Amino acid sequence: MHRVILGLAVLLGASFTPAAVPANQPNVLFIIADDLTAEALSCYRKGTAATPAVDGLATRGTRYTRAYCQFPVCGPSRASFMSGYYPHGSGTMGYESGRKQIGPDRLTWTQHFAKHGYHTARVGKIFHMGVPGDIERGADGADDPVSWHERFNSQGPEWKARGDGELLENNRDGKLPVKGGNTLELVKADGDDLAHADGKTAQKACELLKKYKTNGKPFFLAVGFVRPHVPFVAPRNYFEPYPWKDVTLPKKVAGDWDDIPKAGINYKTSRNLDLDEEREKKAVAAYFASVAYLDAQVAKVLDTLKEEKLDQNTVVVFTSDHGFHLCEHDFWMKVSLMEESARVPLIVAVPGKKPGVCNTFAELVDLYPTVSEVCGLPVPELIQGKSLAKTLDDPKHAVRDAAFCVNGGSFLLRTDRWAYIRHGRDGQNGKQLYDMEKDARQYTNLAGVPEYATALKDMDDRLTRRLAEVEDSDIRRNRPKK
Repeated sequence: MHRVILGLAVLLGASFTPAAVPANQPNVLFIIADDLTAEALSCYRKGTAATPAVDGLATRGTRYTRAYCQFPVCGPSRASFMSGYYPHGSGTMGYESGRKQIGPDRLTWTQHFAKHGYHTARVGKIFHMGVPGDIERGADGADDPVSWHERFNSQGPEWKARGDGELLENNRDGKLPVKGGNTLELVKADGDDLAHADGKTAQKACELLKKYKTNGKPFFLAVGFVRPHVPFVAPRNYFEPYPWKDVTLPKKVAGDWDDIPKAGINYKTSRNLDLDEEREKKAVAAYFASVAYLDAQVAKVLDTLKEEKLDQNTVVVFTSDHGFHLCEHDFWMKVSLMEESARVPLIVAVPGKKPGVCNTFAELVDLYPTVSEVCGLPVPELIQGKSLAKTLDDPKHAVRDAAFCVNGGSFLLRTDRWAYIRHGRDGQNGKQLYDMEKDARQYTNLAGVPEYATALKDMDDRLTRRLAEVEDSDIRRNRPKK
């Protein structure tokens, strides 16, 4: 049996004197999943995975229907929302924690809270950790140590777990890792929830909530789960409600790729992974099982919050670092700028606020200023997000008229009607334009259709202006002089 342990706490002193804490200051519980598409949560789309815990949170909070990550890859996305800056502007294009980009004098989201008297702690993956590698080792990954007073790593066996495993992809072109890495692989594992990292993360989070209840100090507890990131590993009982033969795959359209630029074809597809229909269905079923396992761990944390009577004074945020393709357009995983990869689930529950559904555009970079404002903290002047606080009182309040996302040299601007993707700074590697009112699943690229030339130019101009706005407030430009 693979031995599983929980990493020791690392106590970290802040480099500043914390401000005095006002009475009854609200706590913050930030819960983030890894590679979770909104499409897999039943509060977003019926008939997918059963997610009663997340659904229940949605009935108590504000559920954002159009929230987007800023980079559909774990490392830069997490560095972005934790630092408060866009990946494009800050240079966090790789798997860095973001500290190199923002410099030593800028405060991350949790550092900002620590400065104002909060005890900050993380359990599991908040900044980037390699999955499965860092999880198998119980390592810190690209964590930012000065962002926390305490931090705990949850170690798990991942694809090496005992049970019934199956590698789904054949990887016929030989260019992608085949075993134990970023692969479509499932394990119907022996043992219970605590045999795996997320079970341990939930357990430790519950312990800390009980501990912090008596500390007399507000806390910011960040809880990072690694499912449903591949490999799809969960106790076998979570697989039982999702027989692969019952899976309905996304519609397949003949010639679907004919109007997609080469730069817009995702790095993992049913074609280069050599997936037949059976394997496609097994992958989707295993993903849903992993989501169900994740939801069960979220339930433990939320139940403890309520049992300890902390729910009446704790702001709860639930989200994911980016989405995930489940065979739409024969695409798999993240990286692409199409809807299933760039869009994320986002729920914010604030005690005393009425629940609601908000359709304004939101970005993960908005979390830093939003939670700061909700907790009565000042919002740092130079961070690039916008506060969503007013939407918590009025879900119809519009904060943004578009969402922005970047992947290396490709850019997305998503408006009410259009999703526009430009590959290359000037579109030299192709363009994609989708009418989201008529073609929400993005089957028809209108970028080359003459009657949509005006719409294409308008979106192209808007994206150019958005890029200029991001770069004008680039933190490298504004970084304090040494």
